Amino acid sequence: MRKPLFPLDPIKEQYYYPEKNFVEVGSEGCNDLDIDSIDDKDVKEMFIGTGQDSIKLVYRWLMDHKDGFAPTTLLLSLKNNGGDPIPERPNGEPYHAIFVQRPLHTIYELDVFLANANKHLSQGGYLICNCRTSSVKKAVIYSRYPKGINRIYYGFHYLWHRVFPKIKILKPIYFAVTKGRNRTFHRVEILGRMYHAGFEVVYENTAHGEFRVIGRKIKEPITEGIPSSSPIAKLKRVGKNGKLITVYKFRTMYSYSEYIQEYVYQHRRLDKTGKFYHDYRVNTIGALLRKTWLDELPMVINMLKGEMKLVGVRPLSRQFFGLYTPEMQELRTRTKPGLLPPLYYEKVQPESLEGIQESERRYLEAYLKHPFRTDWKYFWGIVGNIFLNHKHSH
Repeated sequence: MRKPLFPLDPIKEQYYYPEKNFVEVGSEGCNDLDIDSIDDKDVKEMFIGTGQDSIKLVYRWLMDHKDGFAPTTLLLSLKNNGGDPIPERPNGEPYHAIFVQRPLHTIYELDVFLANANKHLSQGGYLICNCRTSSVKKAVIYSRYPKGINRIYYGFHYLWHRVFPKIKILKPIYFAVTKGRNRTFHRVEILGRMYHAGFEVVYENTAHGEFRVIGRKIKEPITEGIPSSSPIAKLKRVGKNGKLITVYKFRTMYSYSEYIQEYVYQHRRLDKTGKFYHDYRVNTIGALLRKTWLDELPMVINMLKGEMKLVGVRPLSRQFFGLYTPEMQELRTRTKPGLLPPLYYEKVQPESLEGIQESERRYLEAYLKHPFRTDWKYFWGIVGNIFLNHKHSH
């Protein structure tokens, strides 16, 4: 067999082959559709009737069968960069399914469009979308151009369509030139934007160089806070007395990653550190920052604000905090969280969430009896493990 040009996912070992002219199904997505869980007849027929056809063939099939669809199903063909208004139904009632022909990466104000689609759907209604994600674009470019040239071309393509739109001073230039067409989104960002807009993802997959995603409306769009692509991430974490604090870290994940934590938890097991196994939300630079502990440096701000201390249990998100036993939740909130967690004091790291809780219990009970002595002992033990045993940040 000829060596594939570009591995899209080393875990599933699926590749892009030029002669096939499509990306293997399952190479990027991780959630297959459970037909029985779909309560909309038209959505079921769309999926069964089109299978893994290209988007053009899917839309052609839909147009050929549109007369058999319910009035609550909308086939949406956007012409003006996604700025077209979604047509109202004559009686003002919401739709139960909207199929969007235009790829999401070509829609100018994507968050606005997704929120508007949410508004026009009934509770439990479906939004069926497609997009050409960053890994798909990379595979296409690498297969289309000669070796060496493809890397150079992709480098410029990445800077222009991926980096420029996320830098504050360069963003106006990019949108003035492109009008928002052909931006590059990572799969994680598409999923995150879906959840931010009030949808849960019930299906995602990649076929024919197109990323497919089906979202089900479960709530109204999130309006509090503004998703940021800033190098400094501001994360809500559970602090002392259960109070939510804003923790500062160098960004190690793709934008909108925080909105799919529950989704990742449903589809990925936890590793021995209590984190997600092969967390695909972490970007390449982020992995390096975590390995060298540099991602933790901005937490010094939290220490100066008096919200954290040097040694202590990690500040957890509400989702992770909810996995702990009620007893450990109460014990954890009796002290400030810390920058250096007791997990890294252990010679052998715990292999389960239960083991992590037990490690934290030993530290917390000792700290509540002898605060200074305990932190002094744990500090030097953790430093020794970092430099001698190469422990790194997770």
